[in-house]
Amino acid sequence: MTKDNNVTKPGFSTIHLTSTISMSLVLFLVGLVFLLLFVARDMSTFVKENINLSIILDDHISKPDEQRIEKFLTASPYAKTVEYISKTDALKDHISSLGENPQEFLGYNPLKASIEVKLHETYANNDSVTKIQSKLKSFEHISRIVYQKDVVSLVNENVRKVSFILIGLALILLFVSIALINNTIRLSLYSNRFIINTMKLVGATPWFIRKPYMISSMMNGLIASVISIILLVGVVFFVQYEFGIIGLMLHSLSFVFVGFIVILSGIVLTAASSYFAVGKYLKMHSNDLFS
Repeated sequence: MTKDNNVTKPGFSTIHLTSTISMSLVLFLVGLVFLLLFVARDMSTFVKENINLSIILDDHISKPDEQRIEKFLTASPYAKTVEYISKTDALKDHISSLGENPQEFLGYNPLKASIEVKLHETYANNDSVTKIQSKLKSFEHISRIVYQKDVVSLVNENVRKVSFILIGLALILLFVSIALINNTIRLSLYSNRFIINTMKLVGATPWFIRKPYMISSMMNGLIASVISIILLVGVVFFVQYEFGIIGLMLHSLSFVFVGFIVILSGIVLTAASSYFAVGKYLKMHSNDLFS
């Protein structure tokens, strides 16, 4: 009697190891696509926030005017960092970058002092930069303002294209995962169809019958989610070890959000699949269970 109860009891024994592995792999792929989506977004933010808005100053600008412009930029909501580069520092950077000193053959330092501004990602777009430039025109002794608008446009365009592709892949994989998890749970509950029918015949409510199977499936989905997250962590560490880029481009909060999506998908999909799979057998007549 005890042996029969152990065989028929709805629990982890009704879910095969292969189903857990298959669900883990599908959830891993879903998580990987979302991870790449967040990497693309964070990479876009990283690039845009590291493009300088260079405010080139006149040679005859006074120190108070320099400080006034710098103070205005520091207090502005769009400036992430503000750095003053003197003519001497600009010459040093030029020599360090190109290996030549223009002062040696010109007899003077042709470079100008500048204020280098890194913008917050929200303002790192061509429309915002145009508005910022118009505000800075009210200050005197600004020679010109340099910003790599083409780079920003290219980054935004490429990220938009990649995002559409990744969202499409995520939707496809989500559809595949729903179908696979649903079929896996239906097959795992097939052996318990007679128990479900017997419980229905003795007067058990549909929720009473569904509850243990749903809990079992949700636990299985949670286990599959944890396995997929471990695989994702392994991929992230591997890529970071080999290329050293993920740590720079992916915020920890983004990875936490991806983990939340994977866990939520694993639990919700298995619960819903179990709910409808049990409902299928609840609607069947006793004679139909033998087919």
